[in-house]
Amino acid sequence: MIRKHASLAVVLATLLFLAAVATGGTVNAATTTSRQTLQLAIESISPDLPREPTAEIRVSGSLANTGTEARSGLRYRMRYSAQPFASRAAMAAYAGGQEGSLPGAWRDEKYFQEAIAASAKAPWEFVFTPQQLGLSRFGAYPLAVEVLDGTGQTVAAQRTFLTYAPPGTEATRTRIAMVLPIVDRPHRADDGVFLDDELAGSVADGQRLGKLLKLAQETASAKGVTWVLDPALLDDVRAAGKAHRLKSGDRTENRPADAAAARWLGSLRTALASAAVVATPYADPDVVALAHNGLDNTPRTGVQAAERVGKELLGRDVATDVNWPVGGLVDHDALDLLATAGVRTVLLGEANLPPAVYPGTTPHAAATLQSVAGPVKALVADPVLSDIAGADTSAPGAALLNRQRFIAETAAISAEPVTTARAVIAVPPRRWSPDPAYVAELVRTASGLPWLTPTTLDAIKSGKADTPRSGLVYTEQNQRAELGRKHLADVRRVSGRASLATAVTPDTAGSDDSGAYNLALLRLASSAWRGRAEEVAPYVAQLRATVDSRIDQVRIVGGEQAEQVRTLAGDNGELPISVRNDRDGSGGTVVVRVRVTSQKPDRLEIGEYEDRMVISGGQTQTVRVPMATTGASGGQTTVLVQLTTDDGRAYGQRVKLTVRTTGYTGIALVIVGAALLVMLAAVTLRVLRRRGARRAAAAAPEPRASVPAGSES
Repeated sequence: MIRKHASLAVVLATLLFLAAVATGGTVNAATTTSRQTLQLAIESISPDLPREPTAEIRVSGSLANTGTEARSGLRYRMRYSAQPFASRAAMAAYAGGQEGSLPGAWRDEKYFQEAIAASAKAPWEFVFTPQQLGLSRFGAYPLAVEVLDGTGQTVAAQRTFLTYAPPGTEATRTRIAMVLPIVDRPHRADDGVFLDDELAGSVADGQRLGKLLKLAQETASAKGVTWVLDPALLDDVRAAGKAHRLKSGDRTENRPADAAAARWLGSLRTALASAAVVATPYADPDVVALAHNGLDNTPRTGVQAAERVGKELLGRDVATDVNWPVGGLVDHDALDLLATAGVRTVLLGEANLPPAVYPGTTPHAAATLQSVAGPVKALVADPVLSDIAGADTSAPGAALLNRQRFIAETAAISAEPVTTARAVIAVPPRRWSPDPAYVAELVRTASGLPWLTPTTLDAIKSGKADTPRSGLVYTEQNQRAELGRKHLADVRRVSGRASLATAVTPDTAGSDDSGAYNLALLRLASSAWRGRAEEVAPYVAQLRATVDSRIDQVRIVGGEQAEQVRTLAGDNGELPISVRNDRDGSGGTVVVRVRVTSQKPDRLEIGEYEDRMVISGGQTQTVRVPMATTGASGGQTTVLVQLTTDDGRAYGQRVKLTVRTTGYTGIALVIVGAALLVMLAAVTLRVLRRRGARRAAAAAPEPRASVPAGSES
C-alpha cells in the first residue's frame, strides 16, 4: 500500500511539474486548481505584422472563469523580449512550454477591476508600439500574457509570437507550397454495394467532406495550393449520387440517389477546374505493405485507374506522377514499385528523409533519390508548417495563435543566414477535417507576406540549394504499422479468384468485370484500413461472395449433383457434356474449355474432341466426348470433367461422372443372327408343309355320284 501511494505521489508531482513548465510559473495545489478553472485566450492581434516603429499594436482577449466560485484579486501582464528568436529550435522550445523559455521583461501589469463571476468572462487588452518594446530588426519575437493571483502565482498563461518587419527589411524570399488533401476511406466493397451510409452525412455543410468542398471553393483562385485527391472518393460519391444498394449485416436494401452527393461532386469539379491537382493511386493503397507482401502489380494498376477515373470525374487531366505515401514514409522496395508505375516525385516526411547533418537552417524541400527506374525527386514537408496547416482550431483563440506562429516561422526561415533560395512545403494530415475559414486565411496570409512566394508542388526543383540527406529511414515500427499480412493474404486470394472470373471473358483487359474487380481490390488495399482489420473484414467477404457468384454462373450442367452415372452401351460411344452460361449484359459471352480425364485410362480411353466452347449469355452448349473401352468389357470407370480457361487454369468446380460400359454389342449381334436363322428355318418348313399338302390333294381319285333307292326299272 505504501508503494502504491508513493507511485501516485510521483505521478502527481510529475503532472504538477509539467504544468509549471507549460506556463513558466511555480507549482502548488492552488495554482493547479486555478488553471483548471481559469482559461486565458488571446483573441486578437492587430496588425498581425507591424511594419513601422510607431505602429500601434493591440493585443486583446478574455479570461474565462469555468469554476463554480467567483475569482477576485487577479492581475494580468504581458511578457516580451526585445531580441528576436535566434533559431527555429528556440521557437519550438518556447512554443512547447520549455522551462526558462519565457521572456523576462514585462509591462502594463493590470488588475481586473471586478471579481470574475462563475461561468463569466473578463476582457483584457494591451496597446503598445514596436518602439516601446525595443523591437528594432526583422524577426519573430516572443510575446506572452499571464494571469497572477493575489500571492503572485501564475494561474493562467498563453504564449504567442509577434513578427516585426521594419522599413527596409531585406530577406531572401522563400517559396512555399501548400498541399491540401481530399482523401477518405472506401465505402464500397464491389462496385454495386455500399457497406456503410457515411457519405450521406459527410458531404453535408459543416461535415468533413462539406468542409473540404468549402475550402476548395474559398481557395479556388489562390496561388501556391496543390490539391491531392483520391479518385476513389469521387467514384464513391458518384455512385451514392445514383440509385444504389446498401448492405447492413445480412440485409441488402435499395437506396435512391443521394442528391446532396451529386451536388457535392459537381461543386468540387467546378472549384478545382483550374487548380493544381495531384491524384493518389486509386483508393490510396498502402504501397509499402504491397511491396512487402508480393503484390507488386497493384501500385501500377492504381496509378492507371487514378488517371482514368480522375479525368472522367473532374473533366480534366490530373497528375499521377506524384505520390504521397501514407505517413510520408517509403522504403526502397516501395520506391521501386512507384517508379516503375510512372511516379517521378514522392512527397515525404522529414523523419523519412532527414538531413545527413542538421545544418542549423531550414533545409530546401527537394532532394533526389535513386530507383530501379532512374532518379526520383523527393519533396520533404516541413513538420512545423505542416502541423500549423492541420491544427485543431476548435479552442478559443487557437486559429489566431496558429496563424501568428505561421507568420513567425516563415519569417524566421527567411531571416536565416543563407544566400540560396529555398522552398518549404506544408502538408496537413491525410484525412483531416479542416476549419475552412482558418486554412483559407492561412493561404491568403502566405500570399501577402513579403518574404514568401507561393508556388505549386511541381514547381519545386532540385538544385544548388539541396541539403545532403541521410537516405530513406524506415523503421521496424513503421513496418508494424502497415496493413497486416493476414489481410493482404486474403486480398491476394480474392485477387486470384477475380482474375479467374474475368479470364473466361473475351478481351478481358477491356471488360466491365476486369475493371470493376481491379477497383474493388484496390479499395481493399487502401491505406485507410491500417489498424482496422475488423472493419475491413466485411468488405473482403462481400467481394469474395460477388466474385464466387460470378464464377458459378458458368457451370457444367448437373455438376451440382452429388453423383452422376452415365451408361455407355457397347465398347465405345459418345458422352454428352453440357455447359450453361447464366451471365448476361456486358461481358455475357464466355470462352471456356472442357477437359475430360479418365481415372483408369487402361480401361476407358477418351478420344479427340473440340474442347473450346464460346457460349453466349443465357445459353447452353453441349460437346460430345468420344470414349472407348480398352480392356475387359463391361464395368464402370470414373471420369473427371473440368472447365478451364484458355491458359489452362481450372475454372469452377470439378465434376465426377461414373461411366458404365455394358460390352454387349458383339453378343447382341450373335443373338440377333441366331434368331434370324431360326426364323428363316421356321418359315421354310412352313412353306414346305404347305406345298406337300397341295400335292397330296391333287393325287386323290374323284368320288362317284350316289343313286337314290327305288329309282331302277
